[in-house]
Amino acid sequence: MSALWRINLWVTAFFALVTLACATLLLHQATADVRRELQSAESVVHYLRETAQRDPASLQSRLTGSLRHVRVRWSAPGENSPAQEPGLNAWLGRRLLADGPAAQVVELQDGRRAWIAVDPVDEVDEILDSLVQLLGVCAMALLLSLLAIRWAVRRGMRLLDELLQALHQVSAGDLQVNLRAAGISEAQRLAEHFNRMTAALAQTRADNARLTQALLAVQEQERRSLAQTLHDDLGQYVAGIRARACLLRLVIHQPPALEQTASELEEHCDHLQQGFRALVNDLYPVVLQHLPLGEAIELLARQWQDNHGIACQLRVDGALPALAGPDKAHLYRLLQEALTNIARHADASQVRIRMQHRAGRLRLWVRDNGCGAQQPARAGVGLHSMAERARSLGGELRVMSRPGAGWALDLNIPLEAS
Repeated sequence: MSALWRINLWVTAFFALVTLACATLLLHQATADVRRELQSAESVVHYLRETAQRDPASLQSRLTGSLRHVRVRWSAPGENSPAQEPGLNAWLGRRLLADGPAAQVVELQDGRRAWIAVDPVDEVDEILDSLVQLLGVCAMALLLSLLAIRWAVRRGMRLLDELLQALHQVSAGDLQVNLRAAGISEAQRLAEHFNRMTAALAQTRADNARLTQALLAVQEQERRSLAQTLHDDLGQYVAGIRARACLLRLVIHQPPALEQTASELEEHCDHLQQGFRALVNDLYPVVLQHLPLGEAIELLARQWQDNHGIACQLRVDGALPALAGPDKAHLYRLLQEALTNIARHADASQVRIRMQHRAGRLRLWVRDNGCGAQQPARAGVGLHSMAERARSLGGELRVMSRPGAGWALDLNIPLEAS
Protein backbone atom coordinates (compact mmCIF):
# COMPACT_ATOMS: atom_id res chain seq x y z
CA MET A 1 0.00 0.00 0.00
CA SER A 2 1.38 3.40 -0.97
CA ALA A 3 2.00 6.22 1.49
CA LEU A 4 -0.84 8.26 -0.03
CA TRP A 5 -3.37 5.49 0.58
CA ARG A 6 -2.17 5.01 4.15
CA ILE A 7 -2.50 8.72 4.83
CA ASN A 8 -6.00 8.75 3.28
CA LEU A 9 -7.07 5.82 5.44
CA TRP A 10 -5.76 7.45 8.61
CA VAL A 11 -7.46 10.78 7.79
CA THR A 12 -10.74 9.03 6.91
CA ALA A 13 -10.65 7.06 10.15
CA PHE A 14 -9.96 10.25 12.09
CA PHE A 15 -12.88 12.04 10.42
CA ALA A 16 -15.12 9.03 11.08
CA LEU A 17 -14.25 9.09 14.78
CA VAL A 18 -14.82 12.85 14.99
CA THR A 19 -18.13 12.54 13.13
CA LEU A 20 -19.25 9.68 15.37
CA ALA A 21 -18.35 11.66 18.48
CA CYS A 22 -20.17 14.75 17.21
CA ALA A 23 -23.23 12.70 16.21
CA THR A 24 -23.30 10.99 19.61
CA LEU A 25 -23.09 14.34 21.37
CA LEU A 26 -25.78 15.79 19.11
CA LEU A 27 -28.13 12.86 19.70
CA HIS A 28 -27.57 12.98 23.43
CA GLN A 29 -28.29 16.71 23.59
CA ALA A 30 -31.24 16.42 21.18
CA THR A 31 -32.78 13.58 23.19
CA ALA A 32 -32.62 15.65 26.34
CA ASP A 33 -34.18 18.62 24.54
CA VAL A 34 -36.95 16.46 23.03
CA ARG A 35 -37.84 14.97 26.40
CA ARG A 36 -38.14 18.45 27.88
CA GLU A 37 -40.34 19.53 24.96
CA LEU A 38 -42.53 16.45 25.31
CA GLN A 39 -42.94 17.01 29.03
CA SER A 40 -44.12 20.53 28.24
CA ALA A 41 -46.55 19.16 25.64
CA GLU A 42 -48.09 16.77 28.18
CA SER A 43 -50.02 19.61 29.83
CA VAL A 44 -51.51 20.46 26.42
CA VAL A 45 -52.69 16.85 26.07
CA HIS A 46 -54.47 17.02 29.46
CA TYR A 47 -56.10 20.31 28.54
CA LEU A 48 -57.39 18.94 25.23
CA ARG A 49 -58.77 15.85 26.98
CA GLU A 50 -60.74 17.93 29.48
CA THR A 51 -61.95 20.31 26.79
CA ALA A 52 -63.06 17.48 24.48
CA GLN A 53 -65.13 15.90 27.20
CA ARG A 54 -67.09 19.14 27.55
CA ASP A 55 -67.03 20.16 23.85
CA PRO A 56 -66.18 17.44 21.28
CA ALA A 57 -66.00 20.13 18.55
CA SER A 58 -62.71 21.35 20.05
CA LEU A 59 -60.99 18.29 18.56
CA GLN A 60 -61.70 19.25 15.00
CA SER A 61 -58.70 18.83 12.73
CA ARG A 62 -58.61 22.51 11.79
CA LEU A 63 -58.10 23.31 15.48
CA THR A 64 -55.65 20.55 16.39
CA GLY A 65 -53.79 20.20 13.11
CA SER A 66 -51.47 23.11 13.83
CA LEU A 67 -50.52 21.95 17.30
CA ARG A 68 -46.83 21.08 17.73
CA HIS A 69 -45.86 17.88 19.58
CA VAL A 70 -49.54 16.86 19.98
CA ARG A 71 -51.44 14.48 17.77
CA VAL A 72 -55.16 13.57 17.77
CA ARG A 73 -56.31 10.33 16.16
CA TRP A 74 -59.75 8.80 15.93
CA SER A 75 -60.46 5.13 16.35
CA ALA A 76 -63.37 3.15 15.02
CA PRO A 77 -65.85 1.59 17.43
CA GLY A 78 -64.40 -1.54 18.94
CA GLU A 79 -60.84 -0.60 18.07
CA ASN A 80 -58.67 -0.66 21.17
CA SER A 81 -55.82 1.57 19.84
CA PRO A 82 -54.84 3.09 16.53
CA ALA A 83 -52.39 1.19 14.36
CA GLN A 84 -48.76 2.12 14.68
CA GLU A 85 -47.25 3.95 11.73
CA PRO A 86 -44.25 2.40 9.97
CA GLY A 87 -41.05 4.26 9.17
CA LEU A 88 -37.86 5.53 10.80
CA ASN A 89 -39.45 8.66 12.25
CA ALA A 90 -42.23 6.66 13.95
CA TRP A 91 -39.68 4.18 15.33
CA LEU A 92 -37.50 6.98 16.76
CA GLY A 93 -40.62 8.59 18.20
CA ARG A 94 -41.60 5.39 19.98
CA ARG A 95 -38.01 5.08 21.31
CA LEU A 96 -38.19 8.60 22.71
CA LEU A 97 -41.62 7.88 24.31
CA ALA A 98 -40.68 4.46 25.69
CA ASP A 99 -40.76 5.77 29.26
CA GLY A 100 -42.77 8.94 28.53
CA PRO A 101 -46.43 9.83 29.09
CA ALA A 102 -49.04 7.46 27.67
CA ALA A 103 -51.73 8.52 25.18
CA GLN A 104 -54.94 10.00 26.64
CA VAL A 105 -58.22 8.32 25.55
CA VAL A 106 -61.37 10.47 25.28
CA GLU A 107 -64.80 8.80 25.16
CA LEU A 108 -67.17 11.18 23.41
CA GLN A 109 -70.93 11.35 23.89
CA ASP A 110 -71.60 10.25 20.30
CA GLY A 111 -69.74 6.95 20.91
CA ARG A 112 -66.55 7.88 19.16
CA ARG A 113 -63.15 7.47 20.76
CA ALA A 114 -60.24 9.90 20.35
CA TRP A 115 -56.58 9.30 21.15
CA ILE A 116 -54.66 12.40 22.21
CA ALA A 117 -50.94 11.75 22.50
CA VAL A 118 -47.63 13.54 22.57
CA ASP A 119 -46.08 13.41 19.09
CA PRO A 120 -42.23 13.78 18.81
CA VAL A 121 -42.20 13.48 14.99
CA ASP A 122 -41.34 17.17 14.49
CA GLU A 123 -38.42 16.92 16.90
CA VAL A 124 -37.28 13.71 15.23
CA ASP A 125 -37.30 15.49 11.87
CA GLU A 126 -35.16 18.27 13.31
CA ILE A 127 -32.72 15.75 14.75
CA LEU A 128 -32.47 13.94 11.43
CA ASP A 129 -31.96 17.26 9.61
CA SER A 130 -29.16 18.16 12.03
CA LEU A 131 -27.56 14.76 11.52
CA VAL A 132 -27.76 15.11 7.76
CA GLN A 133 -26.19 18.58 7.96
CA LEU A 134 -23.45 17.30 10.25
CA LEU A 135 -22.71 14.38 7.93
CA GLY A 136 -22.72 16.71 4.93
CA VAL A 137 -20.30 19.14 6.56
CA CYS A 138 -17.98 16.31 7.68
CA ALA A 139 -18.12 14.69 4.25
CA MET A 140 -17.28 18.00 2.57
CA ALA A 141 -14.44 18.63 5.04
CA LEU A 142 -13.12 15.08 4.47
CA LEU A 143 -13.24 15.51 0.71
CA LEU A 144 -11.41 18.84 0.86
CA SER A 145 -8.85 17.36 3.26
CA LEU A 146 -8.21 14.37 1.02
CA LEU A 147 -7.82 16.62 -2.00
CA ALA A 148 -5.41 18.88 -0.11
CA ILE A 149 -3.45 15.88 1.16
CA ARG A 150 -3.31 14.39 -2.32
CA TRP A 151 -2.01 17.66 -3.72
CA ALA A 152 0.59 18.09 -0.96
CA VAL A 153 1.68 14.45 -0.98
CA ARG A 154 1.94 14.45 -4.76
CA ARG A 155 4.33 17.40 -4.55
CA GLY A 156 6.29 15.69 -1.80
CA MET A 157 6.36 12.38 -3.64
CA ARG A 158 7.57 14.17 -6.77
CA LEU A 159 10.47 15.52 -4.74
CA LEU A 160 11.14 12.08 -3.28
CA ASP A 161 11.07 10.55 -6.76
CA GLU A 162 13.61 13.10 -7.93
CA LEU A 163 15.73 12.46 -4.84
CA LEU A 164 15.53 8.67 -5.34
CA GLN A 165 16.55 8.99 -8.98
CA ALA A 166 19.43 11.27 -8.00
CA LEU A 167 20.56 8.79 -5.34
CA HIS A 168 20.51 6.01 -7.94
CA GLN A 169 22.76 8.14 -10.13
CA VAL A 170 25.08 8.83 -7.20
CA SER A 171 25.26 5.13 -6.34
CA ALA A 172 26.14 4.47 -9.98
CA GLY A 173 29.09 6.86 -9.66
CA ASP A 174 27.62 9.99 -11.25
CA LEU A 175 28.42 12.79 -8.80
CA GLN A 176 27.52 15.62 -11.20
CA VAL A 177 23.79 15.26 -10.53
CA ASN A 178 22.00 18.21 -8.88
CA LEU A 179 18.50 18.77 -7.57
CA ARG A 180 16.49 21.85 -8.52
CA ALA A 181 16.21 24.25 -5.58
CA ALA A 182 12.56 25.10 -6.20
CA GLY A 183 9.22 24.68 -4.48
CA ILE A 184 8.61 24.86 -0.75
CA SER A 185 11.35 25.95 1.64
CA GLU A 186 11.88 22.39 2.94
CA ALA A 187 12.41 21.13 -0.60
CA GLN A 188 14.84 23.95 -1.28
CA ARG A 189 16.85 23.14 1.85
CA LEU A 190 16.85 19.44 0.96
CA ALA A 191 18.07 20.23 -2.57
CA GLU A 192 20.77 22.54 -1.21
CA HIS A 193 22.02 19.92 1.27
CA PHE A 194 21.95 17.21 -1.41
CA ASN A 195 23.87 19.38 -3.87
CA ARG A 196 26.44 20.22 -1.20
CA MET A 197 26.74 16.51 -0.40
CA THR A 198 27.37 15.57 -4.04
CA ALA A 199 29.87 18.43 -4.39
CA ALA A 200 31.68 17.24 -1.25
CA LEU A 201 31.68 13.64 -2.54
CA ALA A 202 33.03 14.77 -5.90
CA GLN A 203 35.73 16.81 -4.18
CA THR A 204 36.58 13.88 -1.90
CA ARG A 205 36.85 11.56 -4.87
CA ALA A 206 39.11 14.04 -6.63
CA ASP A 207 41.22 14.39 -3.48
CA ASN A 208 41.43 10.61 -3.13
CA ALA A 209 42.51 10.28 -6.76
CA ARG A 210 45.11 12.99 -6.26
CA LEU A 211 46.36 11.40 -3.04
CA THR A 212 46.42 7.97 -4.68
CA GLN A 213 48.56 9.33 -7.48
CA ALA A 214 50.81 11.05 -4.95
CA LEU A 215 51.11 7.85 -2.90
CA LEU A 216 51.97 5.87 -6.01
CA ALA A 217 54.58 8.47 -6.89
CA VAL A 218 56.01 8.30 -3.35
CA GLN A 219 56.01 4.51 -3.54
CA GLU A 220 57.91 4.59 -6.83
CA GLN A 221 60.30 7.17 -5.42
CA GLU A 222 60.94 4.99 -2.35
CA ARG A 223 61.53 1.97 -4.56
CA ARG A 224 63.86 3.97 -6.77
CA SER A 225 65.70 5.31 -3.74
CA LEU A 226 65.94 1.81 -2.27
CA ALA A 227 67.24 0.39 -5.53
CA GLN A 228 69.74 3.24 -5.86
CA THR A 229 70.94 2.75 -2.29
CA LEU A 230 71.35 -0.99 -2.78
CA HIS A 231 73.13 -0.53 -6.10
CA ASP A 232 75.26 2.58 -5.66
CA ASP A 233 76.04 2.43 -1.95
CA LEU A 234 75.67 -1.03 -0.48
CA GLY A 235 76.47 -2.72 -3.79
CA GLN A 236 79.72 -0.80 -4.10
CA TYR A 237 80.79 -1.85 -0.61
CA VAL A 238 79.92 -5.48 -1.37
CA ALA A 239 81.96 -5.28 -4.58
CA GLY A 240 84.84 -3.72 -2.65
CA ILE A 241 84.68 -6.44 -0.03
CA ARG A 242 84.78 -9.09 -2.75
CA ALA A 243 87.77 -7.44 -4.41
CA ARG A 244 89.66 -7.20 -1.13
CA ALA A 245 88.82 -10.85 -0.36
CA CYS A 246 90.37 -11.86 -3.71
CA LEU A 247 93.37 -9.67 -2.97
CA LEU A 248 93.98 -11.55 0.27
CA ARG A 249 95.11 -14.57 -1.69
CA LEU A 250 97.80 -12.51 -3.44
CA VAL A 251 99.17 -10.72 -0.38
CA ILE A 252 98.93 -13.59 2.06
CA HIS A 253 102.77 -13.69 2.33
CA GLN A 254 103.10 -9.90 2.52
CA PRO A 255 102.26 -8.86 6.08
CA PRO A 256 102.04 -5.07 5.47
CA ALA A 257 99.74 -5.45 2.45
CA LEU A 258 97.73 -8.12 4.27
CA GLU A 259 97.20 -5.82 7.26
CA GLN A 260 96.10 -2.93 4.98
CA THR A 261 93.69 -5.18 3.06
CA ALA A 262 92.15 -6.49 6.31
CA SER A 263 91.75 -2.92 7.56
CA GLU A 264 89.97 -1.93 4.36
CA LEU A 265 87.72 -4.99 4.65
CA GLU A 266 86.81 -3.99 8.20
CA GLU A 267 86.03 -0.42 7.08
CA HIS A 268 83.84 -1.62 4.20
CA CYS A 269 81.94 -3.99 6.52
CA ASP A 270 81.35 -1.14 8.97
CA HIS A 271 79.96 1.10 6.20
CA LEU A 272 77.85 -1.79 4.95
CA GLN A 273 76.44 -2.39 8.43
CA GLN A 274 75.60 1.29 8.90
CA GLY A 275 73.93 1.39 5.51
CA PHE A 276 71.80 -1.64 6.31
CA ARG A 277 70.81 -0.15 9.67
CA ALA A 278 69.72 3.10 8.03
CA LEU A 279 67.83 1.20 5.36
CA VAL A 280 66.05 -1.04 7.88
CA ASN A 281 65.21 1.95 10.07
CA ASP A 282 63.62 3.69 7.08
CA LEU A 283 61.57 0.60 6.32
CA TYR A 284 60.48 -0.04 9.92
CA PRO A 285 61.59 1.48 13.25
CA VAL A 286 63.19 -1.58 14.82
CA VAL A 287 63.92 0.39 17.99
CA LEU A 288 60.22 0.08 18.89
CA GLN A 289 60.71 -3.64 19.43
CA HIS A 290 63.59 -3.17 21.85
CA LEU A 291 63.03 0.21 23.56
CA PRO A 292 60.13 1.79 25.45
CA LEU A 293 58.20 4.49 23.64
CA GLY A 294 59.86 7.38 25.48
CA GLU A 295 63.39 6.15 24.74
CA ALA A 296 62.53 5.42 21.10
CA ILE A 297 61.22 8.98 20.66
CA GLU A 298 64.30 10.38 22.41
CA LEU A 299 66.54 8.42 20.03
CA LEU A 300 64.51 9.63 17.04
CA ALA A 301 64.82 13.27 18.14
CA ARG A 302 68.57 12.95 18.71
CA GLN A 303 69.21 11.27 15.33
CA TRP A 304 67.02 13.83 13.54
CA GLN A 305 68.93 16.67 15.22
CA ASP A 306 72.27 15.18 14.21
CA ASN A 307 71.17 14.59 10.62
CA HIS A 308 69.59 18.01 9.97
CA GLY A 309 71.50 20.29 12.33
CA ILE A 310 68.30 21.70 13.88
CA ALA A 311 68.12 22.00 17.65
CA CYS A 312 65.47 19.66 19.05
CA GLN A 313 64.20 19.97 22.62
CA LEU A 314 62.28 16.98 23.95
CA ARG A 315 60.25 17.07 27.15
CA VAL A 316 58.33 14.06 28.43
CA ASP A 317 56.01 14.64 31.43
CA GLY A 318 55.62 11.50 33.48
CA ALA A 319 55.88 7.88 32.46
CA LEU A 320 54.35 7.12 29.09
CA PRO A 321 51.71 4.36 28.93
CA ALA A 322 52.36 1.01 27.31
CA LEU A 323 50.69 1.09 23.91
CA ALA A 324 49.89 -1.79 21.59
CA GLY A 325 52.37 -2.49 18.80
CA PRO A 326 50.36 -0.89 15.94
CA ASP A 327 49.46 2.17 18.04
CA LYS A 328 53.08 2.58 19.10
CA ALA A 329 54.21 2.45 15.45
CA HIS A 330 51.51 4.94 14.37
CA LEU A 331 52.58 7.45 17.04
CA TYR A 332 56.27 7.05 16.17
CA ARG A 333 55.64 7.41 12.44
CA LEU A 334 53.40 10.46 13.00
CA LEU A 335 56.18 12.23 14.89
CA GLN A 336 58.70 11.13 12.28
CA GLU A 337 56.52 12.57 9.48
CA ALA A 338 56.10 15.83 11.40
CA LEU A 339 59.86 16.19 11.81
CA THR A 340 60.41 15.36 8.14
CA ASN A 341 57.97 18.11 7.10
CA ILE A 342 59.75 20.58 9.38
CA ALA A 343 63.10 19.71 7.85
CA ARG A 344 61.75 20.09 4.32
CA HIS A 345 59.46 23.11 4.53
CA ALA A 346 59.71 25.00 7.83
CA ASP A 347 63.16 26.63 7.51
CA ALA A 348 63.39 26.38 11.30
CA SER A 349 66.34 26.55 13.66
CA GLN A 350 64.63 25.05 16.69
CA VAL A 351 61.96 22.44 17.36
CA ARG A 352 60.22 21.67 20.64
CA ILE A 353 58.58 18.32 21.32
CA ARG A 354 56.46 17.69 24.39
CA MET A 355 54.57 14.59 25.49
CA GLN A 356 52.10 14.50 28.38
CA HIS A 357 50.20 11.69 30.03
CA ARG A 358 47.39 13.10 32.15
CA ALA A 359 43.82 12.17 33.07
CA GLY A 360 43.76 9.09 30.88
CA ARG A 361 44.89 10.99 27.78
CA LEU A 362 48.17 11.14 25.88
CA ARG A 363 49.11 14.44 24.23
CA LEU A 364 51.88 15.14 21.72
CA TRP A 365 52.85 18.73 20.97
CA VAL A 366 55.37 19.66 18.25
CA ARG A 367 56.25 23.27 17.41
CA ASP A 368 58.99 24.97 15.37
CA ASN A 369 60.17 28.56 15.01
CA GLY A 370 60.20 28.52 11.22
CA CYS A 371 58.62 30.79 8.65
CA GLY A 372 55.19 29.25 8.85
CA ALA A 373 52.55 29.57 6.14
CA GLN A 374 48.86 29.74 5.48
CA GLN A 375 47.29 26.33 5.87
CA PRO A 376 46.51 24.81 2.45
CA ALA A 377 42.89 24.29 1.45
CA ARG A 378 43.64 20.62 0.79
CA ALA A 379 46.06 18.55 2.82
CA GLY A 380 49.01 16.99 1.06
CA VAL A 381 50.28 13.45 1.41
CA GLY A 382 52.19 14.20 4.62
CA LEU A 383 49.33 15.91 6.44
CA HIS A 384 46.87 13.35 5.12
CA SER A 385 48.98 10.42 6.36
CA MET A 386 49.33 12.07 9.81
CA ALA A 387 45.56 12.61 9.95
CA GLU A 388 44.96 8.95 9.06
CA ARG A 389 47.40 7.78 11.75
CA ALA A 390 45.69 10.03 14.30
CA ARG A 391 42.33 8.56 13.30
CA SER A 392 43.76 5.04 13.70
CA LEU A 393 44.84 6.01 17.22
CA GLY A 394 41.32 7.27 17.96
CA GLY A 395 42.72 10.75 18.64
CA GLU A 396 42.25 14.30 17.42
CA LEU A 397 44.94 16.02 15.36
CA ARG A 398 45.19 19.77 14.93
CA VAL A 399 47.76 21.47 12.70
CA MET A 400 48.16 25.23 13.17
CA SER A 401 50.32 27.74 11.35
CA ARG A 402 50.70 31.46 10.76
CA PRO A 403 53.11 33.22 8.46
CA GLY A 404 56.23 34.09 10.45
CA ALA A 405 55.07 32.15 13.54
CA GLY A 406 56.03 28.60 12.56
CA TRP A 407 54.02 25.40 12.55
CA ALA A 408 52.43 23.65 15.51
CA LEU A 409 51.00 20.13 15.75
CA ASP A 410 48.74 19.00 18.57
CA LEU A 411 47.70 15.34 18.93
CA ASN A 412 45.30 14.32 21.71
CA ILE A 413 44.71 10.59 22.22
CA PRO A 414 42.21 9.02 24.67
CA LEU A 415 43.92 5.95 26.01
CA GLU A 416 40.63 4.07 26.43
CA ALA A 417 40.18 4.07 22.63
CA SER A 418 43.73 3.12 21.86
